[in-house]
Amino acid sequence: MSLRQDAEYIIHESIQKVLPDEAVRQALNDKKFNIGDLYVVAAGKAAWEMANTAASVLQDAITAGVVCTKYSHVKGEIPGMICFEGGHPVPDSNSFRGTQAALDLVSGLKKEDTVLFLLSGGGSALFEKPLIAEEELADITGQLLACGADIREMNTIRKRLSAVKGGRFAKLCEPAHVYSIVLSDVLGDPLDMIASGPAYPDSSTCADAVRIAKKYRLKLSDDARALLRNETPKYLSNVETVITGSVKDLCEAAQKACEALGYKSILLTEQLDCQAREAGAFLGAIAKSHQESKESLAFIAGGETVVRLTGRGKGGRNQELALAAAEKIAGFKDTAVFSVGSDGTDGPTDAAGGYCDGETKDVLAREGISIFDTLEENDAYHALERSGGLIITGATGTNVNDVAVLLIKR
Repeated sequence: MSLRQDAEYIIHESIQKVLPDEAVRQALNDKKFNIGDLYVVAAGKAAWEMANTAASVLQDAITAGVVCTKYSHVKGEIPGMICFEGGHPVPDSNSFRGTQAALDLVSGLKKEDTVLFLLSGGGSALFEKPLIAEEELADITGQLLACGADIREMNTIRKRLSAVKGGRFAKLCEPAHVYSIVLSDVLGDPLDMIASGPAYPDSSTCADAVRIAKKYRLKLSDDARALLRNETPKYLSNVETVITGSVKDLCEAAQKACEALGYKSILLTEQLDCQAREAGAFLGAIAKSHQESKESLAFIAGGETVVRLTGRGKGGRNQELALAAAEKIAGFKDTAVFSVGSDGTDGPTDAAGGYCDGETKDVLAREGISIFDTLEENDAYHALERSGGLIITGATGTNVNDVAVLLIKR
């Protein structure tokens, strides 16, 4: 197999191991619910898969349900449930419409009732009822994405601008019990940060929100600034939560796949949290240190990098990571770096990530493309398209952060 074929195998095997189907089955196995009605609310990029599995397990026990997921992520009808598709990473009117349907579903419930809340990454945009004008929410979300804020910082702000985030959805379900099954896409699995924690007490504070707004010089209306000072719920008595998957599982799956191909694998971290270009350069530096190796090596890093927008190109954090590595591994024999988002989407593109090897820089140079200029323009997508380095998986049905792998084949 070629290096590219090795990469495709590792990607496929890694994602297969973190699909939510079996995890949801295990979380529902022998679960006893209250004697009242059972309602399902699913939100996030993996919402359809999670809800579909719940329907197959619980069948007639479900009274009704609402699914809020990303465009093109609904794969068919689910008995007893209404599916909505909305905008991501910036919420839109369809995001709000689906969320309102979920709120209508849980309005006026009794203590004997249960809400099965199935939550996955992407829920911050896909499950939203804003407390400010829709246009301003979209603008603030865009500012946070462009300035390089990490997911915790973004969610600390978004919680205070929302009627459902930061534990507020669980409050709206009272007095019914909420059984929450969560697929984690945030490093360290902080339950109050995954999809901005609609059903979990908020650990962030108003002071945190104000500090973040100042740090990134966010342009906010007076109404938005006032909301940053409104505290979120710090205690919820009606919620039970189970985590079903995380980036740790993704990295372990990648490690097993590498070893199955004969690579000696080294897991560098499951907590990668820096600019994408820095991560790519770091993996390239590791590649340089091990070029004399007599055995095949694989270095694995999981987490979620960020992109600071300096241009107007097209791309995503995984594509930028791979392209930044291409500069460092240029000319290296049988050496490659690839990085993918487990959800199959990298930034606002149809690519899951990017692949580069020791020949990528020369290929691009022959096309008149400078890696440095491309990164400055944030246009990794078009460069990788020209070099054959785009990784396309389609929507995977899961979302547990990203994995980047350096391969040195001997």
